[in-house]
Amino acid sequence: MAEQDLMPAAFLGHGNPMNALAVNRYTAAWRSLGDSVPRPRAILVISAHWYINASAVTVMPRPRTIHDFYGFPPELFAVDYPAPGLPELAEEVSDAVHPTWVGADVDSWGIDHGTWSVLLHAFPDASIPVVQLSINAEKPLDYHLELGARLAALRRRGVLVIGSGNVVHNLSAMSWELADDGYAWARRFSDQSRERMLTAPTEFAALDGHPDFPAAVPTPDHFIPALYFAGLAGADPDPKLDVLVDGYAYGSLSMTAYTLGATCPATSGGDGVPQPPADLPPDASNI
Repeated sequence: MAEQDLMPAAFLGHGNPMNALAVNRYTAAWRSLGDSVPRPRAILVISAHWYINASAVTVMPRPRTIHDFYGFPPELFAVDYPAPGLPELAEEVSDAVHPTWVGADVDSWGIDHGTWSVLLHAFPDASIPVVQLSINAEKPLDYHLELGARLAALRRRGVLVIGSGNVVHNLSAMSWELADDGYAWARRFSDQSRERMLTAPTEFAALDGHPDFPAAVPTPDHFIPALYFAGLAGADPDPKLDVLVDGYAYGSLSMTAYTLGATCPATSGGDGVPQPPADLPPDASNI
């Protein structure tokens, strides 16, 4: 990849952790992304599941695989994604987002399931260095949009930036009977967010004024990774934005995924999202 080329970027709706073990149209789309992009020097992931009171990057040379959920089958806890880290990327991230301060996490985190559940499909050999950037829970939506725009410099250095979350993510409203469908309010909000992402990504944070925002985004952790992607798109002078895959899960999750500057082959339909394990806790607060 030439210095002047821009590495693609992506936002992936990751949904149920069981997608890590599934073969369906979402996991097929993630695999097509990995197959179509130039080999990254490193992958920087903003995952909904590292939601803390600071902005920080992982700097350990061998990040651990974190199983940050409960109530799932042993096969999911047995998953290991042994990708190396890239400690020197922390300085590049810090330079890119200056004057915003970004800390270095040497041992508290690693690779959580918001990251490895999608990378298992996109880059199954786990040979590319993976670094995570935390979500600062104390900052407003515009902060994350602007930070995403500043990360654009990394695209010229061979870094694939991925946001992993769900634009619509309301666990308290989930219905197992709607395994591959969405409530009307989820569809309305997802439709509006798609139009905004594809036509005016710099205004993506203004979706908090949409009447369905409180139902679609009761907590911002899964929505914010899309803001980083929108910031990257807004910073691109000629953004080539596409919907990688679209759909719903359990009524209240949007599985929409986007790409920036990628040309992914069409993916075939699959079996939809997997059914939850029988012992999944009723509040499903671990996905």
